[in-house]
Amino acid sequence: MSVVEDFLSPEDEQEIVDAIRTAEMQTSGEIRVHIESTSQNKPAFERAKEVFHWLKMDNTKEANGVLIYIAVNDHTFTICGDKGINDSVPENFWNSTKDIMQDFFRQKQFKKGLVEGILKAGKELQAHFPWHHDDTDELSNEISKG
Repeated sequence: MSVVEDFLSPEDEQEIVDAIRTAEMQTSGEIRVHIESTSQNKPAFERAKEVFHWLKMDNTKEANGVLIYIAVNDHTFTICGDKGINDSVPENFWNSTKDIMQDFFRQKQFKKGLVEGILKAGKELQAHFPWHHDDTDELSNEISKG
């Protein structure tokens, strides 16, 4: 198996998907996780923007998609938000979410870091993009892999 396939167990992946569903109950924002081995010799945020577009995350009604991007072999991750989010939140909006995730990642608790980061992202987004009764899930909650 590849380093990407070995990064999380199927049970870990299901807990992460469940966390995405829980987080999205608080916000109209759309959260996805993408895992790949490397950022292809690019800065992680640059690669995350490419993946964001490739996953069609820039096609949501409110431009409120969020991608948590992980490059396993590079030991790096980043959070990338769509234009609607970036236009509505302060520049350092994702820092507290990144800090929580990084604390768990340093302890090699990757599933826990992702779950806690996703739940924090949902809470952070709630103030700017609250959930509405007619909200539809526009993007898959499944983890994508490259």
